[in-house]
Amino acid sequence: MTHTSSTVALIDYGAGNLRSVANALLAAGLPEKRLIITTNPDDILQAERIVLPGVGAFAACMHALQAIPGMTDALSEAVLKKSRPFLGICVGMQLLAEQGEEHGIHKGLGWIKGSVKALKPNDPRCKVPHMGWNQITLTADTHPLLKAGEAYFLHSYAFFPTDTQDLLAKTDHGGAVTAAVGHDNIIGVQFHPEKSQGYGLRFLSRFLEWHP
Repeated sequence: MTHTSSTVALIDYGAGNLRSVANALLAAGLPEKRLIITTNPDDILQAERIVLPGVGAFAACMHALQAIPGMTDALSEAVLKKSRPFLGICVGMQLLAEQGEEHGIHKGLGWIKGSVKALKPNDPRCKVPHMGWNQITLTADTHPLLKAGEAYFLHSYAFFPTDTQDLLAKTDHGGAVTAAVGHDNIIGVQFHPEKSQGYGLRFLSRFLEWHP
């Protein structure tokens, strides 16, 4: 298959929610011929934009990503060296951290300093997993992809960034919870754009037009 520079690579590493994310990208305006669902590192190197979805446990997702020969190297080349726009969703966002503390300590990609730890709400009425619609509050002055609004969450662990400048948005669930992290050409969101109806589709549409 030949690729153009306008392709979006959606990484298929067996970490769930792939089809719903693909459908959401198409609904957000991406032409089907520009969407590549792939396990091939070469597709990552050639794509204009990269999306890493994820559902499940941090360690299992990280191991699945590393199990694809050349995939993490291709991601580093495309995102860190070639500065291609990158979106991590849910556990795909959590993998950006230096480490995750789910079922032991496990190394992440380490692109954003910080760790992923269990949610521990201050309010006993706030259940874990955190599931449902929550308000997004921006912590950065402006980010071209993020707006205030309501998005859908489903998670038991949260990203705790070391540098407050990497915290782009938060929500509240018995205390502040990271909703988005990122810097430069990298963004990760804890919420599920593919489940967030109009808010999520508008977010994905902005990602498709993003030139950081």
